[in-house]
Formats: sequence, C-alpha cells, structure tokens
Amino acid sequence: MKKQDNVTTPPRDLIIQAMQVKSAMKQDVFTATVAFFELVKETLRSIAEDLDQTVTRMDERLVVTYLDKGTMACELKVAGDTIIFHMHTNVFKLDQSHSLWRTSYLEADEMRGYFGVINVYNFLSDSFKFNRDRDLGYLVARLFLNKENHFMVQGKRQLGFLYNDLASNVLDPARLRELLHSIILYVIEFDLLAPPYDQVNQVTVSEMNELNANMQISTGKRLGFRFQSDGDDPS
Repeated sequence: MKKQDNVTTPPRDLIIQAMQVKSAMKQDVFTATVAFFELVKETLRSIAEDLDQTVTRMDERLVVTYLDKGTMACELKVAGDTIIFHMHTNVFKLDQSHSLWRTSYLEADEMRGYFGVINVYNFLSDSFKFNRDRDLGYLVARLFLNKENHFMVQGKRQLGFLYNDLASNVLDPARLRELLHSIILYVIEFDLLAPPYDQVNQVTVSEMNELNANMQISTGKRLGFRFQSDGDDPS
C-alpha cells in the first residue's frame, strides 16, 4: 500500500487511481489506433488506385489492388507481393531497455510510452493464389502510435531510421502516405532468394504427388532467414 504524508492509501483507492490513469490512457490509445488504422486503410486505397492507373498503362501485368479484410486487417497486392497490415487489439508498453526511455519526451510523461501497434507482413502473392499454406511471410515493419498521436516505426533499412523520432513524428495524412510508400518500396526491393541446395534436396512421395495441385515445398523471400540478419536491428 502506498504511503503519502504518513497516511496509508487503501488498496481500493489505489485501484481506482490506477484505472483512472493507466486504464483510461490505454482506452485512449486504442481509440487513437483504431482511427489511425482507418486512415491507413484510406491511404492504402488511394495509393493502390494511383499506382495501378499508372503502372498498368506501362505493363498490364503490374496490377496493384487493395482489399479491406475487416476491422483489424487489410492487404495491398503489388504485383508479385502481398502486404498485410494487421492492427493488434491490445496496447503495449515500450520495452524498458529501449533508448527512447532516456529521451526528454518520455521522461516528462511515462504514459507516452504506451502504444497501439500495427504489424506489416510481406508475403508472396503466389502463396495465396496457389494456396501454398506452408509458405513463409515476414514482418517488415511495426507501426507504433501513442495517446498523443505521435508515432514511430520499427523496421529494416530506411524504415528503421526515417521514422524513429517519436517526439517529432506527429500523425498527419502526408507523413503517413510517405511512410506507406517507403514500406512498399522496401517490399519491392526485398528479393526472393533461391534456398541453399541442401535445404531442398529431399522431397517426400506425398509432396511430389501433390506438387502440381499445391506446391508443398515452403517458399519465402528468405528461406531460413532471420529478421535480425537483414541489416541492423530494429530501432
């Protein structure tokens, strides 16, 4: 029990205080994240229309489409790549070892360090087209939003350093469009690599029998790839 001026605060009062401060803050963050995700959807829809109208004039095979998959998910298909955006329903506190806790922005208000999260995954479009359930997808970015509509991104290469200034990154449509363009560009440049020969030199009779109907050998842009190995660790 907490003591203030030699007076012990009853546990019930501490519960009420915690709910008024922390629980209410988490509700605020979740509400902001839902609104953020709706803006993500609207922006992706606009980007898909823009890119599709432009690139299909050059090459009709280069199709860009957007699909709303409900309250928590949507996807953007960019030719051979499918990017899935998934909003988590919970609010997370930033890891205590993160360098942002040493910034004046979080030191001034610890509650700024709680975030709603949108995960961004990259899959091969053919994995869905041919129902290859064993194919691999990769987390390419995580979008974090706090109670003040400040955001940051954890990701690789340009995604890891262009959008890591939490104190200055305030959500607005132009900044979000720039971020989503960066994610799409990263995915396009993230190439499919042939797996090492020794990893695919054996196949079962069952796999071979089903090969034509449903490719059973796992395919992914990095077979055996670990997210941490592609450049620096996420910031």
